[in-house]
Amino acid sequence: MTFSAVDHLKTILDQHRPLDPAIVRNLREDLIVRWTYHSNAIEGNTLTLRETKVALEGITIGGKSLREHLEVVNHRDAILLLEELVQKNEPLSEWTLKCLHQLILKGIDDDNAGRYRTVNVRIAGASHLPPDQVLVPELMERFITWHHQEAPSLHPVERAARVHSDFVKIHPFVDGNGRTSRLLMNLELMQAGYPPAVLPVEKRLAYYEALDQDHAEGNPAPFLELISGVVQESFRPYFHSLGLPWPQLC
Repeated sequence: MTFSAVDHLKTILDQHRPLDPAIVRNLREDLIVRWTYHSNAIEGNTLTLRETKVALEGITIGGKSLREHLEVVNHRDAILLLEELVQKNEPLSEWTLKCLHQLILKGIDDDNAGRYRTVNVRIAGASHLPPDQVLVPELMERFITWHHQEAPSLHPVERAARVHSDFVKIHPFVDGNGRTSRLLMNLELMQAGYPPAVLPVEKRLAYYEALDQDHAEGNPAPFLELISGVVQESFRPYFHSLGLPWPQLC
């Protein structure tokens, strides 16, 4: 597929950089709340968008579990680490992804946080069966090598989608793979100068189906199309804040 639409949006946004610091601050605050809410909701967290915002302010929501509160705070902290990695232009490494995963499961499952799984797992509802646990270290080493040697030749959106999907296919951790994969996807996008893309919980079924088509049938097209659409939508808040009309996209 071509990426002319997303390239067009990026060209327009780049023409207005650097953005006013007040706009950047407002967009960042909104993004952290939406990104945290949607990524957690995809995995079953029941806090609403508004409750997520309140939890990020340090207020406990009655009737919600400690785990759900920790998932919110942990995801926010993982985004902050991601921002540091982007500022330092830190290359993707096993250290990077293990640090992100460690934050995701901090206080929830400290025994497995930042550690590759040593058991075999199944993904509920998926046709694809993740590889045997003994293969995980080797597969992750290949994943990092691919990222360093072959991935740079891909368009940033395709590279981000591949990182996301290939990571989930290996399923290197017992829990937290989905959240970590979406963070890694945005690490790729942000380092390439794109806004972070928030995969909405409303697209959860299409998301799971597209991943399964990629993993079980070897057909990456639906997932790439889904991610490309989500990346396009990530520009919309910027255009709104700048008062720019939304262009007609092919």
